[in-house]
Amino acid sequence: MELWSSRLGFILAAIGSAVGIGNIWRFSTVVGQNGGGAYLIPYLTAVLLVGLPLMILEMQAGQRTRSTVIAAFNKAGGLGGRKDGDTSRSPIRFAGWIICIVMTGIFSYYLVITGWTFGYLAFSVTGTIAPFSEFTGSYLPILFFVLSAVICGIIISSGVRRGIERTTTLLVPIIFVLLAAMIIVAVRLPGAGAGLAFLFTPDFSVLSDPLIWAAALGQAFFSLSVGYGTLLTYGAYLGSAEKIPASAAIVTIADVCVSLLAGIVIFSIVFAFGLEPAAGPELVFTTLPYAFEMMPLGAVAAVFFFAIVFFAAISSGISFIEVPTAALAETFGQSRKKMAALVTGIAILAGLPAAASYSPLALSIAGIPVLDLMDEIFGTIGLSVTSLLIAVTFSWFFDPKALWGDLSGRHPLVRALPPLCRYLIPVALLITTTFRIAALF
Repeated sequence: MELWSSRLGFILAAIGSAVGIGNIWRFSTVVGQNGGGAYLIPYLTAVLLVGLPLMILEMQAGQRTRSTVIAAFNKAGGLGGRKDGDTSRSPIRFAGWIICIVMTGIFSYYLVITGWTFGYLAFSVTGTIAPFSEFTGSYLPILFFVLSAVICGIIISSGVRRGIERTTTLLVPIIFVLLAAMIIVAVRLPGAGAGLAFLFTPDFSVLSDPLIWAAALGQAFFSLSVGYGTLLTYGAYLGSAEKIPASAAIVTIADVCVSLLAGIVIFSIVFAFGLEPAAGPELVFTTLPYAFEMMPLGAVAAVFFFAIVFFAAISSGISFIEVPTAALAETFGQSRKKMAALVTGIAILAGLPAAASYSPLALSIAGIPVLDLMDEIFGTIGLSVTSLLIAVTFSWFFDPKALWGDLSGRHPLVRALPPLCRYLIPVALLITTTFRIAALF
């Protein structure tokens, strides 16, 4: 199995997986719809108590089993169910396949939004940004969807070092540099202070709403890329001597910083021009382009912003497709290139209806655009299921000494990881998933 060339390469790849559309498009959308600063308290709580421990658990499981998701769950079934290691009758062996299916579904509709960012990057470079309604009124969303899928497929087919590591080593630093440049411009706009107040001033009265906590937990999982199996897969490419908790903490801090920095940029611009912060999913693709047209150096700011979003989308997208690609290659003994082509093809076919739902075809089911429906099925319910499978399987059915090692004498926060993963995370997932499903009806 190919390994990362260095610890830095692993950390940048993990940051690339965590930092995606969820940090910029989804984070700003959810913050705007949930009262700004009030949302940050449950979000940061969910990150520290649920997201970070599950991230460490995933990475540890990958490193200890030295396997991708299908084989890792097979090993967990053997260690937890039968002393002879026979997993042929263990129901746990199906969990890896479930994760591959869910990840392919998430990747297929994630590519649609990635295509939107690709399109808007191209428009901003050429100075021809069109209204979102005009963009989705053409077949360009389908074209950029397919192009985004091909880009991710090519990167993954190149391997761990030449593909994933080389790409994230380039893109992740660029994201931070462009964000820093955007902040310098955004916070100096007249009225930007109101946007900062909106983002960082909490309204404690809304903290009793369970849906805000459910939204925060969902955002923490979506943003950190935990529960997907991506970090388990990335952990399998890590040397056995590498210490996971410190690396996971760095990834988590970087991920939260990107979310907050992106929030500072977006809400500073939105409030500077008196626009609506609760515009929902159209905040990035409708509200901000309108603001860019009015602000000084707006054309340059548009290029920088959509480059950030597109690069973040690609760095996460390749981690999503890596999960089923690596698992199928290991399970069937096929080459990475063949499996990358297969998964990319399946994702294109599965995602075409979602891409077409925001095009002149306007595909929908019961009046709901296919993209929105796939987001609920795979991104909300599916991700909750995969997160629960990972948390329960490796905290309950895997040898704790093999997973965590000797925790005696370790920092109290490290010693708290097993009970957090064993009890708190499954309970939190069950409660919030119940609220999210109930909210759909």
